[in-house]
Amino acid sequence: MKTVLMVAEKPSLAQSLAKILSRNNMRQRKGMGSCFVYEYEDYFVGQMVRFKFTSVCGHVMSLDFPPKYNNWDKVDPVELFSSPTEKREANPKLQIPKFLHSEARNCDYLVLWLDCDKEGENICFEVINSVKDAMRPPQNRHEQIIFRARFSAITEKDIREAMKHLVEPNENESLSVDARQELDLRIGCAFTRFQTKFFQNKYGNLDSALISYGPCQTPTLGFCVDRHDKIASFKPETYYVLSVKVATSNQKILTLDWDRDRMFDNEVANVFYQIVKQKTEAIVTNITKKEKAKQRPLALNTVELMRNASTGLNMGPHHAMSIAERLYTQGYISYPRTETTSYPENFDIRGILQLQSRSADWGNDVQELLAGSMVRPRKGHDVGDHPPITPMRLATRNELDSDSWKIYDYITRHFISTVSPDMKYLQTVISFKIGEETFTYSGKSLLDPGYTKTMTWQALTVEETLPDLKIGDVLKISEVKLLEKQTSPPDYLSESELITLMEKHGIGTDASIPVHINNICQRNYVTVTGGRKLVPTPLGIVLVHGYLKIDPDLVLPYMRSAVEKQLTLIAQGKENFESVLQHTLNVFRLKFQYFVTNVSGMDELFEASFSPLSESGKPLSRCGKCRRYMKLIATRPCRLHCPTCDETFTVPQGGNIRIYKEMKCPLDDFELIYYTAGAKGKSYAFCPYCYNNPPFRDMRKHSGCNSCTHPTCTHSLQNNGVSNCSMCEGGILVLDPGSAPKWKLCCSKCDNLIRLFEDATKVSVDEDTCKDCGSQLLTAEYKQDKTKLGGNIKEATGCIFCDPRFSSLVDQCQAQRMRPANRGRGRGRGRGRGRGSRGRARGKPKDKMAQLDAYFV
Repeated sequence: MKTVLMVAEKPSLAQSLAKILSRNNMRQRKGMGSCFVYEYEDYFVGQMVRFKFTSVCGHVMSLDFPPKYNNWDKVDPVELFSSPTEKREANPKLQIPKFLHSEARNCDYLVLWLDCDKEGENICFEVINSVKDAMRPPQNRHEQIIFRARFSAITEKDIREAMKHLVEPNENESLSVDARQELDLRIGCAFTRFQTKFFQNKYGNLDSALISYGPCQTPTLGFCVDRHDKIASFKPETYYVLSVKVATSNQKILTLDWDRDRMFDNEVANVFYQIVKQKTEAIVTNITKKEKAKQRPLALNTVELMRNASTGLNMGPHHAMSIAERLYTQGYISYPRTETTSYPENFDIRGILQLQSRSADWGNDVQELLAGSMVRPRKGHDVGDHPPITPMRLATRNELDSDSWKIYDYITRHFISTVSPDMKYLQTVISFKIGEETFTYSGKSLLDPGYTKTMTWQALTVEETLPDLKIGDVLKISEVKLLEKQTSPPDYLSESELITLMEKHGIGTDASIPVHINNICQRNYVTVTGGRKLVPTPLGIVLVHGYLKIDPDLVLPYMRSAVEKQLTLIAQGKENFESVLQHTLNVFRLKFQYFVTNVSGMDELFEASFSPLSESGKPLSRCGKCRRYMKLIATRPCRLHCPTCDETFTVPQGGNIRIYKEMKCPLDDFELIYYTAGAKGKSYAFCPYCYNNPPFRDMRKHSGCNSCTHPTCTHSLQNNGVSNCSMCEGGILVLDPGSAPKWKLCCSKCDNLIRLFEDATKVSVDEDTCKDCGSQLLTAEYKQDKTKLGGNIKEATGCIFCDPRFSSLVDQCQAQRMRPANRGRGRGRGRGRGRGSRGRARGKPKDKMAQLDAYFV
């Protein structure tokens, strides 16, 4: 029997698709990481075959530079425009390529169920490259063995239809994604590295971990700063409005609108005021009534969903899209990434309405539509990618969390509204004559709510009933005023307005627009205020003004828009991948070199807005070179600066930094610093100089004393290492001498830790090792009144993993997870510490995933 390997984009999607295609008659087994494999038998290409359905977890591979090009200190950023790149595993811990290769062994066919957009097409070819060497070659070299399923919703009808009409994957679309990835990597990294090093080494209060540049991110920021500049440069003007109030026969007061609207000349306005003030009556000269309609919405696409989520639901676009994607994988809505606003001719609108007719929230409205009031949807724009976003399954408030329900509720109401009648109302305008001046009073009255019965937020607001007047009626004037007002500036851009501008100028795609907006917020370039308005920070403003001063093309949207058009041509097969890539890189390389040469123009703006590094921060520890105090710059990124030597040292981010007992590093005489990643996090001492300049070949950059092999340092791995960390490759569990009285072992590589011997006065690593597991023995000492060793025992030495006396003194949950896996890795000292070379079996799992499974069971 032949075998078909089927691959989806997410584990949850693989499960849903396998259930549909196997009619819920499948076998399940654990794959790798969070991936499962679902197996069943069915017909394929005219024969009974065995299906294996599994998934990846998003992109299998990511693009990056080789390791030697990731050293910011040694690589000139301009080299990044021509340096080699390589594809790496996107998530090495999951080992997805290895997993796919293993599952594809001896398979005859491959069917790809990745999301049906350009990114999904790119992942298709990542999967193909991972499995092609493992699959059986075709018996006939012209036989198709790789297929692509195209679908827009996780419903039985859509999925079975996709299975019947499999196609070939589109390599051109994949290449357009490759081109975008490479351009963004090379351009973004070159500018970001140069800017970050240049400005962070000069200024102390930037409050951003990276001074990043992005070919899409920066024009997005440019829109926000452009609106800020218009607000800042706005000069209000005084204008005058004539306000008149009249009384009807039943003493109802009407405020009339002046036809001249506003006057900017005070003297002229006063002339009209004096004329009208002398009059006592207003005569009705005309009454017009006109029936108007407010059109039902077009079918919903991604950009409109993001816009309305921001304005109506107070949700950021990034958050809204993550919820929409989850609703899609759960089968509640169709694919949420689409530019199309027109339903296909064969789209089953009535079938979807019938599903929604049972809803407690809008069921009655839907039943009315099905009974005959349904209208044809408006003709929108058909891009040919996916149908508009529609509900595919009925949901209730109790099924979904609060935010998921808000998104589902909006999508469903929008869909129902697209096939509901237009809202109709009557607009009445009554014209008055006072002397020679004309005034009006207008109002609306609802004739048919139409689609606003469902989209209630667009309903006509309740208006006061218009007075029953006729032409020639005379009303008494009760008040005449000349009001002085001022013009007001535009407001800051809202997320909704920014999305509209990005779509108009072709900045980003429907998938990447929320990412770019999220990035400028995370980089501290803008802050989101009430009403989801985007207010630029001083850093964001200075950056954009600097680009405009040096090279406006770097921030204005036109260049990126042109690049996006070239990428679209690659996807359509009309342009060559290599020629577009090289031409664009050459242009940006020249722009980068010009920017570097003229960066002083931007630096002048930074000088006016930010404090020099030497004037920032507070004294913390002594420099090992000049013996004067270095200052801790607490704003992002946190760093140490020596004003005397004019040197800056990177320190660990995201935790607490303090001086450590005024102890010095034996290698360079710098005072040690103590880092704690929160109250319950990892902690270790480190030397600022060694942290940035590793003294030993096997010591990674940005490592603490717990990774140092110096024999005399009391905090080194050499003196405090206990055992291998079985949760990461190459990590060593090291005792943290500074963690007393809440002692802990921290991994030298990953974030795992073991808590132990709380309230002990002293914990030390012994010279001897455990005969059973090879871990180093620990000695714990307690005061008489706080002993936890049983009886009157104040001191004990043993293995924290094997000694029963320590079972109540060690975090058993952590210890079970961290127990040495006996892989024979040396800790570097050569005395067995951490090598685990004499481990016992005791039914212990053989590999890391099995060990985790055993722990969770």
